[in-house]
Amino acid sequence: MDVFEVTRGDSPLILAMPHTGTFIPKGIASQLNEAGRTLRDTDWHIEKLYQGLAPNATIVRALFHRYVVDANRAPTDESLYPGQNTTGLCPVTDFDGNSIYLEGQEPDPDEVSSRRVKFHVPYHAAIAKEIKRVHERHGVVVLYDCHSIRSLIPFLFDGRLPDFNIGTNNGKTCAPAMEKNVTDICSNSEEFTSILNGRFKGGWTTRNYGHPEMNIHAIQMELAQSTHLAQEKLPFDYSPQSAARIRPHLKNILEELTHQALEISKKG
Repeated sequence: MDVFEVTRGDSPLILAMPHTGTFIPKGIASQLNEAGRTLRDTDWHIEKLYQGLAPNATIVRALFHRYVVDANRAPTDESLYPGQNTTGLCPVTDFDGNSIYLEGQEPDPDEVSSRRVKFHVPYHAAIAKEIKRVHERHGVVVLYDCHSIRSLIPFLFDGRLPDFNIGTNNGKTCAPAMEKNVTDICSNSEEFTSILNGRFKGGWTTRNYGHPEMNIHAIQMELAQSTHLAQEKLPFDYSPQSAARIRPHLKNILEELTHQALEISKKG
């Protein structure tokens, strides 16, 4: 089983998808309890939602599930949100705080290290390789990290999550003009709600690769799953009708980011 898949494009835009995969090795699957085997914390259908919106973008998609190892957490496993409930590099609970492992079957430090080497490292090596390639071609890169999550998860946040959750680590990971344009597109979409650097400020991918001073810009987009799913519970069916309403806004975002990057590239 491949750890990741890469679809190469020739634009300055890279879409990263760390949480859409559902592959779990048999040995790990045998350790999971019934709740863990539902895989309910998947970023359901994100690859389908974004399909065709940026035809010339590069896509780097993890194929393993986040319960194996979370590709958007720091490899050292320090919390990205100190003082707030969250899940770790190899999660032992789901987003509701419930155990996902059979009693006594949680991964020990050696297993966590092994999973990091087998899955986390090659996925991020693929991202780094594509960033280098795109940067050499254009002199600029925009890494757009694609995510989704249930809109109601009391364990992680209070109340209902906005539809668009833009993360730039408080403006550190991309040019101010890019942050502004994405924020404006989201806030002007009257049907949807949005927030900048709210509960989700960007995970390890955004924070690790975003270096605007080097013309490597990174933005995380965390979508409430109510924007494109028929229901935020099993079986988490895709809703073409809901997706059709949000896809034009996502397309606008990706086109604007690509345009801004190409303008930077022209200036050299």
